[in-house]
Amino acid sequence: MNSAFINPLARGTPAVVSRARAIKQWTREALTLSDDAVVSVNELSCRVPGCPPKETVVLVMRGARTMQVSIHKAMQELTAADIALAFATMAERLD
Repeated sequence: MNSAFINPLARGTPAVVSRARAIKQWTREALTLSDDAVVSVNELSCRVPGCPPKETVVLVMRGARTMQVSIHKAMQELTAADIALAFATMAERLD
């Protein structure tokens, strides 16, 4: 039996976990976050025509303030420069 179901609560592979940790660290460095800030990283799939096949969403929570960026790349394709640019672009929109 071949099932297309993917358990969203299943633990990721070591490579995915390692990459998520790297993205969290790059985010902390780009925003000079303290240890009390929470950084969440998720990769989402899209099957809608014209939508990128994967996107990475990074959410930062500092007290009552939250910031979120969506980058239209899979987690494994992201670089520290992508993270820095995404949050810099977001800061420009907020100013």
